Amino acid sequence: MKLITDLEEIKQAALAKEAENDAFKDFLRANDNEATDSIVHQLNDEVSPQIDCVSCGNCCKSLMVNVEPDEADRLAAHLQMTREAFDEEYVEKGGGFGMMIINSVPCRFLDDTKCTVYEYRFTGCKEFPALHLPHFAKRSFTTFMHYDRCPIIFNVVEGLKERIGFIE
Repeated sequence: MKLITDLEEIKQAALAKEAENDAFKDFLRANDNEATDSIVHQLNDEVSPQIDCVSCGNCCKSLMVNVEPDEADRLAAHLQMTREAFDEEYVEKGGGFGMMIINSVPCRFLDDTKCTVYEYRFTGCKEFPALHLPHFAKRSFTTFMHYDRCPIIFNVVEGLKERIGFIE
């Protein structure tokens, strides 16, 4: 499988494959099983080492990340800030649900394509693109939301189509 890493090429391919990907999402939901997860995990293990996330940083340039209170506490302490000052500067709180997200896109902890707080980054950052997690088909909405911006997701999805013989 030839990997595509150019972000503009990925974006154009994603536009061209919209109908195909809609059909593929339906296919995945109807065929949600451990075999699909196994293929995704294998593809992720093959593709991820070939993509240099640090030279890309596109996820940090285009995504809003959920923040858990203990993560905010840890990063605030690292930055030598009170939690209140940290929240005021970096976090947006959502409604009555207690949800918190980083309040800017791109992430303010990004310097060029590198995370300045890498050791203290949030779980959502650590897990992205989350292809190692179970129940890939159930998470297809999120996966395809990032398909046009993440070379790992794009190449794993395209590899999955090939390996399972999906033809639109």
